Amino acid sequence: MSTSNSLVENTGRGPLSKHEMAAVIARDIPFGSFVNLGIGQPTLVADHLPAGSGVVLHTENGMLNMGPAAEETQVDPELINAGKIPVTELPGAAYFHHADSFAMMRGGHLDICVLGAFQVSAAGDLANWHTGAPDAIPAVGGAMDLAIGAKNVFVMMTLFAKNGSPKLVAECTYPLTGLGCVDRVYTDLATFSIGQGRVTVLETFGITYEDLASRLDIPLQPAEPAGSL
Repeated sequence: MSTSNSLVENTGRGPLSKHEMAAVIARDIPFGSFVNLGIGQPTLVADHLPAGSGVVLHTENGMLNMGPAAEETQVDPELINAGKIPVTELPGAAYFHHADSFAMMRGGHLDICVLGAFQVSAAGDLANWHTGAPDAIPAVGGAMDLAIGAKNVFVMMTLFAKNGSPKLVAECTYPLTGLGCVDRVYTDLATFSIGQGRVTVLETFGITYEDLASRLDIPLQPAEPAGSL
């Protein structure tokens, strides 16, 4: 994925709602991509893909060309995504066994997956299946398969936890889902690119780059214009 654009500071817009975050992600998905949307907030991306995007959505319970969430009379209890949310189908939709669906994930056939997370490290490590708390319920699902099988891993999360601690950290303290697998992090306050040992800020929402950098305990760098050295 390209990170050559210069930093965009949207100080008059933000923090983003979960639907606004989903719209930003949908905007950044290249035409014709095969994409898996993880359980929870990432499923909202389906509702913000414009007609003619050419994006083919995959769900690990066995469907290609999934459409937006179903509404009212569209609801079919037998047509759901992996999070058990009723969805629609687009022309050309196909259905198959979930074992075949996981083979697609593990075989490198997905261009992008969008996952939620508890933490992402500056090295691109992902922690999203367990907080490590004794009473927490693990939720592995297909996250580990997606993290290593998709060509690009996007994370959608709030930048700070409810207690105010950052979720983009130097090192993850929660059990890991995958090592060095995250390419981009989309949050309510900023979008980050991770790679080549750097965390680059691509866009901010309701905060300046300087204020953002002061609130995180990791080195950041702003995106530079194309052609900059």
